[in-house]
Amino acid sequence: MLPGLVGRAECAVLAGMLDDGKTAFRSTVIMARHGYGRGEYRYFARPLPAPVQTLREMLYPPLAEVANRWATRLAGQRTWPADHAGLVAECAAAGQARPTPLLLRYGPGDYNRLHQDIYGALVFPLQLVVLLDEPGRDFSGGEFLLVEGRARMQSRASVVPLAQGDAVVFPVRDRPVSASRGWARATMRHGVAEVRSGQRRTLGIIFHDAA
Repeated sequence: MLPGLVGRAECAVLAGMLDDGKTAFRSTVIMARHGYGRGEYRYFARPLPAPVQTLREMLYPPLAEVANRWATRLAGQRTWPADHAGLVAECAAAGQARPTPLLLRYGPGDYNRLHQDIYGALVFPLQLVVLLDEPGRDFSGGEFLLVEGRARMQSRASVVPLAQGDAVVFPVRDRPVSASRGWARATMRHGVAEVRSGQRRTLGIIFHDAA
């Protein structure tokens, strides 16, 4: 959890971008058309808005340290460059050149099925979501969900409580967990419960680019 990562005024500016023209975005996805749930999300085009680019560059280095610790615990995983520019260069070399930060919007009855944000062969293992609206004032329901799966175990679900401007950092695909014989791999998926009323908007920051 990163409480108050984005201020209220900046949350309003970011949320308002959803209604901008097409120039700020490279694509818009209507979730129901693809079986992803209900709601919509829009991927930013380059150049990314300054607040989004700053978050991506500022948060990446400490998360890369975590990702590299994870790599030592999960045999066979690669290590990651120290700065985000290095990751972007590696993504481009792998044929992944489309930016992945996005804005998401949910209204009454909308939800997001459990999923993973992969986008290509090169997958940085951590991402984050910032809540741009205030629960209880702007919307109800719409809880952020994490589900962990482990071999020979039933899945474990978590509900992450967020206030406006709070961020949650979570695994894209898997994470190391302590096991009886060292470290094991836990598979992670995330989603959003059904929004009961109002409008829920979020900013998603994925650090690797898309193929």
